[in-house]
Amino acid sequence: MTNLQDLDWDYPEPFFIERTVGPGDIDGFDHTNNTVYLQWLDQCTWAHTEAAGLSAENCVDLNRGMAVIRHEIDYLISAKLDDHLVIGDWVTVNDGRLRAQRQYQIIRVNDGRTLLRAKTDYVCTDLKRGRPARMPEQFVSNYPVLPGVAAKLASAPSSAEG
Repeated sequence: MTNLQDLDWDYPEPFFIERTVGPGDIDGFDHTNNTVYLQWLDQCTWAHTEAAGLSAENCVDLNRGMAVIRHEIDYLISAKLDDHLVIGDWVTVNDGRLRAQRQYQIIRVNDGRTLLRAKTDYVCTDLKRGRPARMPEQFVSNYPVLPGVAAKLASAPSSAEG
């Protein structure tokens, strides 16, 4: 049995969930529909958020939520019926004020291949007014960029360098 932490993750210490591609995930081209991947990313985000001690109810009580402002998704290889997948995520930016970012990776367990990479940018929002608002301390402390992730990000060549 594969140790899922030992897969070829882009960053150390992923938070992950597992999914198996079912018949309802398959589209007319006999592969997983692109909207299903987005649902899995969202499910991973919420599972990670809840594991960090914040539920949707907590967010409502705080009158704050992290609203998506941009998704960037690279579909690399198609997932097929019955594929066993692992969806991993990392907080890669948290400015402690308004903005955060998560990066995602989906790996097919049977061959270890990466099927998808994605980035999602968020802004902290006042849920009642629907406007950007400063993060509460719970968001700053519960959405950290892990030290190993920060180190890998710092050592990566900048996209401006080519």
